[in-house]
Amino acid sequence: MRMKIILVMTILWLVACKEKTSPKSIDKFNEQHRPQIHFTPKANWMNDPNGLVYLDGEYHLFYQYYPDSTVWGPMHWGHAVSKDMLKWEDLPIALYPDSLGLIFSGSAVIDKDNTAGFGANAMVAIFTHHNMDGEKAGTKTFQNQSIAYSLDKGRTFTKYADNPVVKNPGIKDFRDPKVIWHEASKQWVMVFAAYDRAMFYTSPDLKSWTKASEFGIPGDDRLWECPDLFPIKIENSKDIKWVLITSIQKKAPNGGTATSYFVGDFDGKTFTADIKKQQWLDYGKDNYAFVTFSNMPDSSVTGLGWMSNWEYAQVVPTSPWRSAMTLPRKLTLHKVNGEYLIKSHIVSGITNYEKGTIKPSKDSKGGSMWEISDSSAYKITVASQSDFKGLRWSNSLGEEIVLGYNPILNQYDFDRTKAGKHEFSDKFGGVHHAQRFTSSKQKNLTIYVDRSRIEVFADGGLTCMTEIMFPTKAMTTLRLLDGSDGDVNVVKIEKMR
Repeated sequence: MRMKIILVMTILWLVACKEKTSPKSIDKFNEQHRPQIHFTPKANWMNDPNGLVYLDGEYHLFYQYYPDSTVWGPMHWGHAVSKDMLKWEDLPIALYPDSLGLIFSGSAVIDKDNTAGFGANAMVAIFTHHNMDGEKAGTKTFQNQSIAYSLDKGRTFTKYADNPVVKNPGIKDFRDPKVIWHEASKQWVMVFAAYDRAMFYTSPDLKSWTKASEFGIPGDDRLWECPDLFPIKIENSKDIKWVLITSIQKKAPNGGTATSYFVGDFDGKTFTADIKKQQWLDYGKDNYAFVTFSNMPDSSVTGLGWMSNWEYAQVVPTSPWRSAMTLPRKLTLHKVNGEYLIKSHIVSGITNYEKGTIKPSKDSKGGSMWEISDSSAYKITVASQSDFKGLRWSNSLGEEIVLGYNPILNQYDFDRTKAGKHEFSDKFGGVHHAQRFTSSKQKNLTIYVDRSRIEVFADGGLTCMTEIMFPTKAMTTLRLLDGSDGDVNVVKIEKMR
């Protein structure tokens, strides 16, 4: 018996020694499907970007975060900082739930003139307190707007003692405040989602708020979320327009959730749309809750979104992390065929991460193809004439994704019916369509591929598609679709970090 005990102890000791000396079986931040140039949390659930703000050389990304699971749970504000909006350093959780509720989405501003009295250049977070007990009790007043402030560049926050600063007037869905400083009227403006519309409140000090107006679409009963409001210069003009972004919870162009916008004017109290027609910031299936940074050093309109769709966000096959943010995008406004449209451009600093060109070869039919041995992240640039049909990615298992162009409908199509893992949701597969806003024969595309993520910018960013996929094995072969070769001028592929 004693010999058996000694033998067992010896085996356990040998196993322990092996565990101490052998490499870890999981390479953190290199798990299957984890993107390499998009922000992901170290572990567990993430959704909406919150509190995007710049201060003293740092871009701050706060985000909806549940630290105890890979599915949605009691919401906190996670926190990361970056010097260029591309390489992020994850910091400790910024805001925790408290007696008033969970910490839902919101925004952050820099109070340069100390209007709130918290201190000059205080970073003030504005967020929704979500009271779970009130929701379970069936009340309609379980969501209220609150504030917290930081005097150490967002590392620690103090919640305002007299929260909430905007009490719920009796609306079940009453959340996601975005606050801006309106220079012409010298006051703070808050816009937030109130079920099927946006509400606007004003304040001199971030503490005392007065309702100013509402904006909605008559007859539209879809749930609105994560609004944003900003002025933007019309390109090739001195004129300024205002844009109201709203994220929609259902019936997006390709099903489920997506981010839309309206163009109009704002006088400090009331937003008036030129026409009450929603445009779509991104036609892909996976760009939601897009919001912009406050206090930008170059006054640009720049933001990012959450790369997922609520139809399947909680069941996608990733571990130990779940969800990613889009690459940061600069928005510009253009007049196209008599209407105002936004173009999206990846921030210029992305070129600092380009690491060399991947050269093409010929397949058995003489067509152009690229074998991408390092499939972690790369950029594709296409400039073509009328015969561009599209691109196909594939692997040795027969899995593929296809980005095509339909000349009859003048639209781009993204087919992920054979993209790999899809059994987790019957809403995931399918062919997604994106409207084209020009009839030019010239087709320019910039595409960022990052393992399980693709962002497509067509016609200078006038049409965008953000898509996710989960191939069983990396798709390392890229080909032009049959018939594309004739008039394609340039296809360039550049590796990235």
